[in-house]
Amino acid sequence: MIYQNFQNLKLSALGLGAMRLPASGDNLSEIDEAAAAEMVAYAMEHGINYYDTAWGYHDGQSEAVIGRLLSKYPRESFYLATKFPGYDLSNMDKVEEIFEAQLKKCRVDYFDFYLFHNVCEMNIDAYLDPKYGIFAYLKKQKENGRIRHLGFSAHGSCDIMRRFLDAYGDAMEFGQIQLNWIDWTFQNAKEKAELLNERQIPIWVMEPLRGGKLAALSDEASKKLLDLRPDESVTSWAFRFLQGIEGVTMILSGMSSLEQIQQNIQTFASDRKLNEQEQTALLGIADHMIRSILPCTACRYCTAHCPKGLDIPALLKLYNEHCFTGGGFIAPMALMAIPKEKHPSACIGCRSCEAVCPQQIKISEAMSDFHARLEPASS
Repeated sequence: MIYQNFQNLKLSALGLGAMRLPASGDNLSEIDEAAAAEMVAYAMEHGINYYDTAWGYHDGQSEAVIGRLLSKYPRESFYLATKFPGYDLSNMDKVEEIFEAQLKKCRVDYFDFYLFHNVCEMNIDAYLDPKYGIFAYLKKQKENGRIRHLGFSAHGSCDIMRRFLDAYGDAMEFGQIQLNWIDWTFQNAKEKAELLNERQIPIWVMEPLRGGKLAALSDEASKKLLDLRPDESVTSWAFRFLQGIEGVTMILSGMSSLEQIQQNIQTFASDRKLNEQEQTALLGIADHMIRSILPCTACRYCTAHCPKGLDIPALLKLYNEHCFTGGGFIAPMALMAIPKEKHPSACIGCRSCEAVCPQQIKISEAMSDFHARLEPASS
């Protein structure tokens, strides 16, 4: 196992994320605890010492299961991370209540790592509002030793991250972002990584495989990678890409089977960063994969012609994300921060925007489809 230095600690470069533990059937709250125990035992035996959970994972059951499983091991043999669930605005005035409950659920007296969860457009104002006392309370817990290291995770834009760091950056010891070879450009992960490096904040990686999407490439793409590294799997390429990114200290993977843990631990037995040719090949595949999305360049000619005043480039960016991912929470979450009258459903199909679009995008059709795709989430 490769280890990374973080302050006075040696962290396994691979961390076990407890968001996708094996479950019984389709019910995420029914974690297969025996299978999860086998995974944790193998991880502990083979050098993984970082375990990441959260209040909402597995419908609220992840913390309790991870707590029970890790309680079988000496407390000093692992580092445990969890998060304050600010993705739900109804939690903002409950920081003390939730924190105390988390300690009990996880069966620990302190958290090695604790995060502001999912800093984004929807919750940035509440996170920064002193009336909720979230930062003050968590800072106090750090002073009391109940939090050893304080950080944040973010799915929001780089501008949102800057706002958060301008307010709390001096107290942030690590920042967790969605980072992988697709999102390097698609979700502006490169810019976010550069921001954290500028602030000298170590990078924690989430979604290294984009929920498994980067572990199942086309035959053509897989062959390109295999020709360059015959002894490496497609999955390992994703991790090798991250090993070469400046500032990356922790790579979290939401593994859901013993086989996945075994394969990933084998990859992390060595540090084999991609060379320039390999990185170019991988990013070329990424470019091909995202070429099918709408080619909006954010020139903003359209916005001056929209009678409803919609931020069309921003909506198209969210539409592309939603289509590429096949759903997910990022687009609905971002739209929660936008007034209803500025949602894709507000498009009246007048096509005034299309008359001036240099890319000849059928914007009205995209807005209609976006609204239809979002309907199940809002119903």
